[in-house]
Amino acid sequence: MFLPAPRSAISLLLALAAALFTVPLARAVIVRGTVTTPLGVPLGNARIQLIQGRSVAAFTFSLMDGTYEIRSGLPGRFVLLTSASPFTPSIGDAFYGGRTAIITRNVVLEYSTVTPQLAVTATGIPTPIQQIPAAITLIPKQDLETQINLLNDLRQAPGTNAIQTGQAGGPIDLYVRGGNPDANKILIDAVPATNIGGDFDFSPIATTTLAGPEIYRGANSALYGTGAEASVVSLATTRSNFLHPTLDYTGDAGNFHTYRNEAILSGTFKRLDYQAAFSRFNTSNALRRDEYHLTTSTANIGYNIFSNTTARFTLRNADSAVGLPQAHDIYGFSAAGKQADQNLVSGLAIENTLAGNWHNLARYGISRHREQEQQFDQLPNGAIQYGDIVTLRGANGYTAIGQAAFLSPTLDNVHNRDELYYQTDYTFPYRIAALFSFHYEDERGRLYNPTTGFNQQTQRTNFQYTLQLQGDIRHRLFYSLGGAIERNHLYGTAGTPRLGLTYVPVRPGHRAFHGTSLRASAATGVQEPTLEDQFTSLRTLLDETGNQSAIVTYNIRPVAAERSRTFDLAVDQNILNQKLILKAGYFHNQFSHQLERLAPNGLEQYFNIPANIALQVPNASLNSLAYRAQGLELELQYQPLTHLFLRGGYTYLASLVEQSFTSDNVSPAFNPDLPGIPIGALSPIVGNRPFNRPPSTGFFAVQYTASRFSAAIKGALASRSDDSTFQLHNDRNGGNTLLLPNQDLDFGYAKLDLNLLFNATRHVTAFTQLDNLLGQQHIGPIGYPGLPFTIRAGMKIRIGGN
Repeated sequence: MFLPAPRSAISLLLALAAALFTVPLARAVIVRGTVTTPLGVPLGNARIQLIQGRSVAAFTFSLMDGTYEIRSGLPGRFVLLTSASPFTPSIGDAFYGGRTAIITRNVVLEYSTVTPQLAVTATGIPTPIQQIPAAITLIPKQDLETQINLLNDLRQAPGTNAIQTGQAGGPIDLYVRGGNPDANKILIDAVPATNIGGDFDFSPIATTTLAGPEIYRGANSALYGTGAEASVVSLATTRSNFLHPTLDYTGDAGNFHTYRNEAILSGTFKRLDYQAAFSRFNTSNALRRDEYHLTTSTANIGYNIFSNTTARFTLRNADSAVGLPQAHDIYGFSAAGKQADQNLVSGLAIENTLAGNWHNLARYGISRHREQEQQFDQLPNGAIQYGDIVTLRGANGYTAIGQAAFLSPTLDNVHNRDELYYQTDYTFPYRIAALFSFHYEDERGRLYNPTTGFNQQTQRTNFQYTLQLQGDIRHRLFYSLGGAIERNHLYGTAGTPRLGLTYVPVRPGHRAFHGTSLRASAATGVQEPTLEDQFTSLRTLLDETGNQSAIVTYNIRPVAAERSRTFDLAVDQNILNQKLILKAGYFHNQFSHQLERLAPNGLEQYFNIPANIALQVPNASLNSLAYRAQGLELELQYQPLTHLFLRGGYTYLASLVEQSFTSDNVSPAFNPDLPGIPIGALSPIVGNRPFNRPPSTGFFAVQYTASRFSAAIKGALASRSDDSTFQLHNDRNGGNTLLLPNQDLDFGYAKLDLNLLFNATRHVTAFTQLDNLLGQQHIGPIGYPGLPFTIRAGMKIRIGGN
């Protein structure tokens, strides 16, 4: 009767042993995922290490289908280190894992970079850049180490032309593939940051805690709605990966009484990661009455609510003030004025990933912008002030002598936006991903001129629904198809489809000419009018002057949306062992229903509105401009040595005005001193190029990076471009003697910059930045001299960290 006892004891021991072994596993951090190449091909036998602090918590190898699973019984912050020959080892982003967490982390191994090149702007889902059909440039964060703003690096991308009107603090406009500067959707931490109608000035964007920008070249209103007519530029605030509290301080100074101070506090604590920063930049510039200062405050705080759910708060605030010397070369002196800007962009997002393939995102974002301009040397009783007698010379060789009427801007403009965004995306079997999103915007704006009493306010409510599908076939053909329907308060309902294809006939490898990728994409874009265009539309102005009958009689329509159609075709070719890569592409963009200004005489000639009515209406806005912009983009990347990297690019832009109200229906302006030469005073003439679009632009960079020393020399080049001195600069007699011919009016330039960094210790880095080595000042629009040669030098000090 006692024989069963041993069996019972053995069963009990086995049960106890099973309990002992299964309890720790049930309370372990489990990390799962798939290791792939940039084209999505699974990689087997890749070594994955789970790093916690300075030690390896666990490691494993991927299976032949690329999947892996790794466990650790200790909670905390981890980093995945993945390696597989012949790829570059990958260091992933830090993440938090609790004792019962099940976390999905997919790994993409690259041939030539430690950090996988993932882009978000094209599809809304982080995707390896090699799979994306659209043209995208990723600017590395390390390129911003010695920079104050983004001006220099925006020029280091094909198809882009960044123009600063004046010196430090002057407006920085970005032209992408011939599009207008208000045709770009600018995102800061995924929150739209442009003014109502698309205007955006890059000058208040400091590099403080700024990750490398992502520049999408092409329309993408399918995902981003109104504003993404020519491009999307995504800016993001960096996140902290430090295990302990860390203080980073940067201080530098240079000529023109320039100095900058920056402090960044960051770290992590269990489920929390935090980063807060403050910086201030001051300079006197090279012109009198042109002092400039910029203060920037940023915050990025994240909290892991659950292992698969994260809440994140971001904030970026910039306050700046700059003198307004105006067009110094046209007036002959510096005006006394001031412009102050207050810009704030903030967002709160909750993100959840379920079962590794169902992702949900909800975000509430705000954008606040106030701009104030005031002139201090205005003449009493509204008298017109004139500049000195000047000789104005254009790059085309034409000259004019006269005195320009002095501009006296006084304004207080406000642009506010609140948005609610929801996105859900799911990855089906066979790598098919579907995305749906809903976007709601509440826009409020005001234009106020205390001098004239002009005070207009508006509120716009916009809705957008987006549906998108993306995937691949046999890791060779990648597709992206999407579309959106937007209901805009001002211009009504608009649809914006988009299609892109990438085909890889030869997969990348470390052999010569192994790696060929063909890309093609087509998209549409839409842009809502700015506040100024809305308030100065012909229909609005006629209504305000009491001429409602003219609206009906002459069929005057309200201001409408600006539209674009873009197409591009490109090839990426590996030439030599992934060390020499050529990228070449062709693009064709069509911009229609663009807004331009119409002088009162145009109302008589085109609409047949009687003179007594037309003279009551100031310059009016009409959707009457259309032009095309096509061209070629070339980019070459070469790494002949481990520490040396060479990069260069060239863009040829053939832009042509096809329709313009100024020249189609109204006689162009003429300078009496230059008879027989038609001039587009307010907008370009049919057959000419749009303003500020040079036909040839280029860039290059030579970068050397070692363990303790790095150096880079960069260049930006541009040919002459069409422009206007505008009727705003009329001479003392009210004529057009200061109007110069449009063609090739702005000078070409070659801007060279140099930076050096030396890591004295792990915590101290010395650096210097030298800009405009050739001292060229004709870099901006005619009449606005740019900064000559400048130099800054300083130190970066880190206290704490890991």
